[in-house]
Amino acid sequence: MPEGGCLCGKIRYSVEGDPVGKALCHCLDCRKITGSTYSTNMIMPGPNFKLLAGTPKTFAKTAGSGNQIVSHFCGDCGSTLWRNTDAFGDAKIVKAGTLDDEDALDKVEPALELFTDHRVTWVGEIAGAAQKTGM
Repeated sequence: MPEGGCLCGKIRYSVEGDPVGKALCHCLDCRKITGSTYSTNMIMPGPNFKLLAGTPKTFAKTAGSGNQIVSHFCGDCGSTLWRNTDAFGDAKIVKAGTLDDEDALDKVEPALELFTDHRVTWVGEIAGAAQKTGM
């Protein structure tokens, strides 16, 4: 079962099985929480996600869609590990870069890009990935 965690190691989680979705998100929130141009996400069914150690802090806000989205992050090192929203039911939107496997991002090739109207001009679209200007 693949595991992941925050930079300082205080928050640990595991995932089981295949994600139900793999997406890059170019929204402005994802820029802020990653400090980068987009986030790389795996949508994992709730029962396939287990918190193994630590208690993450949370930050909730209303997204552009009107839905509340909650970020779960380490209160010590600040790493955002996953997000959830009622729009996805009990699924967790896991930040793929927090997986321990150094090749994890190669295994999470996105099938979808979201909020492409916010993609920075010097980042090209992923060949074969569906392109959406919203969620």
